[in-house]
Amino acid sequence: MPEGESEKLILAQKGDSQAFTELVDAYQVAVYNLCYRMLGDPYEAEDAAQETFIRAYKAMKTFDRKRSFSTWLLSIAAHYCIDQLRRKRLNITHFEDNPFLDIPDPGPNPEASLSENEQQNRVRSLLNVLSETDRAAMIMFYWHEFSYEEIASALDLTISAVKSRMHRARVQLAKTWTDQKQTLSGLERQSYGSQAL
Repeated sequence: MPEGESEKLILAQKGDSQAFTELVDAYQVAVYNLCYRMLGDPYEAEDAAQETFIRAYKAMKTFDRKRSFSTWLLSIAAHYCIDQLRRKRLNITHFEDNPFLDIPDPGPNPEASLSENEQQNRVRSLLNVLSETDRAAMIMFYWHEFSYEEIASALDLTISAVKSRMHRARVQLAKTWTDQKQTLSGLERQSYGSQAL
C-alpha cells in the first residue's frame, strides 16, 4: 500500500473530495492501462477510466478497508470493460479493422517506435480472441501482477476457476500465435514467389 493511502481512504470514505482526487492521481495510470488493454481504443479507455472513478467515488462508503484498494478499483474497471465488450459484441467491430489506433510515441527513435507499436498491436489482437473475463484475468495477472486470489476476488470467481481460465487462455493464445505466424509465413512466401516471376 502506498504511503499515506490508508489515511486518504479514511478521508475519502468520509466524503473528502481532495483525498479522493489524490487516490485518482495515484491510480489513474493503472486504471487507464487496464481499460486500454481491455478495450483497445484510447478514447474508450479514457471514458472507461473516468467511469471507473465515478463508480468508485459513489461506492466509496461501501469499500472494505481490509481489502486492497487497487484490487477493488481495478475490479470496478474490469467489470465495466467486460460490460462494454459484451455490448460491443452486438455490433461486432474487431480491433483488426482498426490496427493503428496507438497514440504515437514521441520518442526519438522511429524504428523502435514502429516495432513497439507492431508488438502492441499483435498483443492486443491476441487478447482480442479471449472472452472478456479471460482477457481481464490475463491483463490483471501479467500487467498488474495480481495473484490468483486477487483476480478471483476482483472478478467474482473461485481460485480454481481463475486457474482454469488462465490455463485455457494461455493455450488459446499460443494456438492463435502459431496460426498467425504460419499465415504470415505463407503470405511472405507468396509475395516472394510473385516478385520472382
